[in-house]
Amino acid sequence: MKLVSLDTAASYVKSGDRIFVQGAAMTPNRLVNAICERYRELREVEIVSIHTDGDVFFAREPYRNSFRINTCFVGGNVRDVVNTNRGDYIPIFLSEIHLLFRRNILPVDVAVVQVSPPDKHGYCSLGVSVDVTLPAVQCARRVIAQVNPLVPRTHGDGIVHVSQIDALVEANEPIHQYAPGEISETEAQIGRHVASLIEDGATLQMGIGSIPNAVLGNLGGHKRLGIHTEMFTDGILSLVEAGVVTGEEKALETNKIVTCFAAGSQKLYDFIDDNPLVHFKEAAYTNDTANIRRNPRVTAINSAIEIDLTGQICADTIGSLQYSGVGGQMDFIRGAALSEGGKPIIALPSVTAKGISKITPFLRHGAGVTTTRAHVHYVATEYGVVNLFGKNLKQRADALISIAHPNHREGLQAAARERFG
Repeated sequence: MKLVSLDTAASYVKSGDRIFVQGAAMTPNRLVNAICERYRELREVEIVSIHTDGDVFFAREPYRNSFRINTCFVGGNVRDVVNTNRGDYIPIFLSEIHLLFRRNILPVDVAVVQVSPPDKHGYCSLGVSVDVTLPAVQCARRVIAQVNPLVPRTHGDGIVHVSQIDALVEANEPIHQYAPGEISETEAQIGRHVASLIEDGATLQMGIGSIPNAVLGNLGGHKRLGIHTEMFTDGILSLVEAGVVTGEEKALETNKIVTCFAAGSQKLYDFIDDNPLVHFKEAAYTNDTANIRRNPRVTAINSAIEIDLTGQICADTIGSLQYSGVGGQMDFIRGAALSEGGKPIIALPSVTAKGISKITPFLRHGAGVTTTRAHVHYVATEYGVVNLFGKNLKQRADALISIAHPNHREGLQAAARERFG
């Protein structure tokens, strides 16, 4: 292996470089922060990534004067910077980020990643974050990596031969873990509503959070479920162990769990490690609508920050504040809609923690439309589920008002009358 010191690996980055940083649980913080410690000599280094985790120095003073964030998804550790003049966000579907690298729209000078030690054939694993990391590694002029024995070796496409890596630094620390949050009664009720829509033999996609976990907690009596998702979390484990998830009715990768990244507990990572049941693919595959739709009864469960009375979904901004990103919501909403018997579902509480209605006459000023009203089918709150598909504007408003919080229905009805008559 091309083992070098941390300082030597960090020296591969030059002023003016564009560097890609692997994200989520696999964020190589030790190596990234060593690069950032060179902030006095580096200028205008561009950071391209999706969601990163941990304390990334490039997002705080004094480092951020030398580094500019140009991210495809906004996490909490970079949100403040992205909404200033030292950072920005690229609106893009997760399924298409690879094109930025492969079409040389954003040429990558250095890919900064974390890998498992090489096997006897010299192959390292990209662990639990293959997503857009694989194409970045394939397209980068140079690749530097943390090699970490605690990285799970994953099956699928996320393997890189050690000869493709220019420099490795040793690390021996657990990858990032995520503890599931407590499920509130509101979330539990949403989970029950959504679970009632899921049929035996369905193929599921869902993300992280209390609502997806609440849904999964209500599926113990289901049979022959499959998983084709962008994100694999702890909530699925108990269903696999109980024999509920078998994947036997999937048309694509039958009997396999397909994902492009995972985030969860050490138990999840131990389950994934060297497990041929779980196939990690890049997001260009998992999130390709043509692939998603091949599976039967695809049930895609996604969330929203707010929804207007016509069905427009805002899921990535709070007004003009860039809060997260487009991600894969549209990929799976559309894929599920095109799947035979598929059900695209948007699930959200009826109000915010401050009691503000999430069902609104209009999206707030500056808000981005993540999913268009023409793509939205099922919407669930704690007050029920409605299907907007085929409904006109007035019918949509009436349906959404029926699942709004009772405290806000009168005001929403008045707004609907004024707009639609």
